[in-house]
Formats: sequence, structure tokens, C-alpha cells
Amino acid sequence: MLIRFRVANHRSIRAEHELSLIATEFDESTARKTGLQHKGRDVLAQPVLGVFGANASGKSNLLSAFAFMQDAVRDSFADWAKTPDAVPREPFKLDRESRAATSLFEVDLVLGEEPVRYTYGFEFSDERVEAEWLHAYPRGRRNVWFDREAGRPDSEGGELIFKGEGFKGERESLVKLTRPNALFLSVGAALNDPQLSLIHRWFLNGLWLVRPGALLGARVELTKGLATVPTLAEHYYERIVRLLRSADLGVTRLDTDPETGEIRLWHGTSDGGEASLDFHGEESLGTHAWIAFLGLMVVTLDTGSLLMVDELDASLHPALAAEVVRVFQSPEANPRGAQLVFTTHDATLLGNAVLDRPLGRDQAWITTKNRSGETEWYPLAEAKPRREENLERGYLRGRYGGVPRVTAGEIAHEVARHDPSAHDPKTPA
Repeated sequence: MLIRFRVANHRSIRAEHELSLIATEFDESTARKTGLQHKGRDVLAQPVLGVFGANASGKSNLLSAFAFMQDAVRDSFADWAKTPDAVPREPFKLDRESRAATSLFEVDLVLGEEPVRYTYGFEFSDERVEAEWLHAYPRGRRNVWFDREAGRPDSEGGELIFKGEGFKGERESLVKLTRPNALFLSVGAALNDPQLSLIHRWFLNGLWLVRPGALLGARVELTKGLATVPTLAEHYYERIVRLLRSADLGVTRLDTDPETGEIRLWHGTSDGGEASLDFHGEESLGTHAWIAFLGLMVVTLDTGSLLMVDELDASLHPALAAEVVRVFQSPEANPRGAQLVFTTHDATLLGNAVLDRPLGRDQAWITTKNRSGETEWYPLAEAKPRREENLERGYLRGRYGGVPRVTAGEIAHEVARHDPSAHDPKTPA
């Protein structure tokens, strides 16, 4: 379970910012127990966060930061060995000082059957890992597994410091194999250290990232496999078919074409029968999007993972997007505590007139971009909206920020000013 993410100096994110899933007093009703306590009270985390903001405000770069952190943990040991003096980071480019500064990434996770909080993070320059750390908090007390600092001059162990007996792995051999541009976590997991593998597995198997249109075919194949491979279909087929039917797509069942192996959807006909449509040529893009989404959603729910979706509204109708949010909110539909973080322009997810406010005040964050091109973000709850306040209306009116600074009719006026056809009646339409 993710409870916090911190990042600095990545793409349009210059200053250090934090995204927190820890519940506040605003919306504890939707939150889940983490197994942690603070000052004698249960620490609760939200299962869903929606990130709202104007175009080019940096919503996608927030998810890009997660993707970079995941890639670094997965690839730094093996793939980055091809360029041992470089790190493929993307610092803030609109400021000379930031281009030379380090980039920071950090997560707070709760993992294990007996929940323990872990803080893992690192800082990169263009050439190397400048810092890396992993701290565990068994029974609420910090246990430093390791701290790493590039060029640490006064340490017998070199860059890496191990405090106490928290980390029990083969320290010396792992340190020797850790290149300047490789993460110690990645090295340890590659060599099957059980402690480091626990954190490493979360990045590989506990975090799913979806971008608009990206890997759509692969995600369709995942859904198809879950529904049609015999060993998987026993568990997933009925669930996926029920979710297809509930989306009002006219689909009655699915299988694979015996000649091509392609996924095939069956629809009810007017005479009470069934007919299949060519998936790639005749099914709608909306159907493709829902099929591609279903596989990831059910796997995320079954594994208690984190699903991050960039532009949820680009893939799903607002009514379906609202239902997805409700799935993750529901303890019955989501018993393993899976989480959903998404970016969107769909303000109806904040409203209560039509969709009965799927997101609470504690579950909406806002991104803005200041005049220097820097992304900033903050929770909508900072505006202290009233419990009965119409969040959709308040957001669209700019009360919380995160909407384009465009007055009604401004763009049409600019088009009319500069389009010759608007002034010359002889210009053909």
C-alpha cells in the first residue's frame, strides 16, 4: 500500500512536492486501515486519488515521476550498465540551476502480512546515484537498513552505511557489485536478497501504470488471456463477462476466433440470437478501451496493487469512470486494499447532482503551473470546502485553482481576428 510519494526536479516538477494518500478528518469514511498507528490512533489511507488540472499543468509528469522511479529500480542494475557514467533522468530544463541539481524520488509503503512501513528513496545526478536510503519502521520505530551518499569521505564502508542489525544481507559482496549509476536495492534484488526483494517486488508487481493509448493491444491481450486461457478463465471469465455486460456495450460473452486467435465479442441480436463483430474493424474505440482496462483492474484488485491511470476520462465514459472509482472505494469489491490514482479533466467525478460525488474532498488533488513553467500541486481540501459544497461547480469556477485562465469566447475571438476567411466573404468554405 502506498501512503506517500515525494519528488523533486523531474520534468516540470522543480521544487520538492509530496502526494499523500493518508486520510484526513475530511473523508475518513472512504479510507482503509493501514495497520499502522500514530499517537494511539489508526493511520488510514485512501484507496482512490484523482488529480485535476488544466492542460499542460503537469498532471502527466506526476505519473511520469512514478514511472521513472519504477524504471530505475527495475533497470539500473542491468540495463544502465551499458552507460556506466550516465543516468537517463529528466530534470527541470527551464532553469540552469535545476539542470545541474539532483532529482529526488521517495515512497512510503506499507508491506507485509504484519504491516510494516518502509521509506525508500534516492537522488540522481546526470552521472550517478548521489544518495539512496531504505528505512523500516517495525513497531513504529525507525530502523535504518542502509544510507548511501556519493563520495562519503569518512566512512569505513564507503558510500553505504549500515546501522544496527536491521539489514541482514551480504553487505560486502553487494556493495562491491554496486556501480555508481546502479541502485543498491536493484543489485540486492537481482542477487535474491530476501529483504531487498520485498521492496523491489512492489515496484515490479505492485505498481501498474496506464497512459492513454499506450500498450492498448497488450492490455487487450491481458484481458483476453484472463478470460480464455483455461487455467485463468476458471477464475476470471465470469467476472470479466459480468463487467462487460454491466457497461451497457451490448456484449453478451467473449471468446477467441478459432481461425485467427483474436478476441471475439458476441452481441445480442434483434431476433434473440447472437452475432460477433470483428474486434479491430467493427468494435468501437470505447469498447476497446473498456476491454483493455478490465484485465488490469481485476488483477490489481486481486493482488492489492496500485493502479495509476493517466487521463482516466480519455479511456472511459464519465459514468464508467465513476463506477471504477466506486469499485476501488468498496470494501466488498476491493477486499485486498488495492489503490487507484488517476489524472483527469472530468469534473463530474467531484459533483453530486448526477454521479453522486464518487470522490470525496480528501481524494482530489489539484495541479497548476506557475509563470516560470513549474508544476505545483496541493490537495483540494486545503481550500476547506464545506461538507455540502458542490465540488464540481467550485472547481469549474476556479475556486480551488487548476483550471485554464481563459475567459468565455476568448479563443473564438482570437480565431476570428487572425482567420482571413472570417473577414473575406470570397474565401471558399
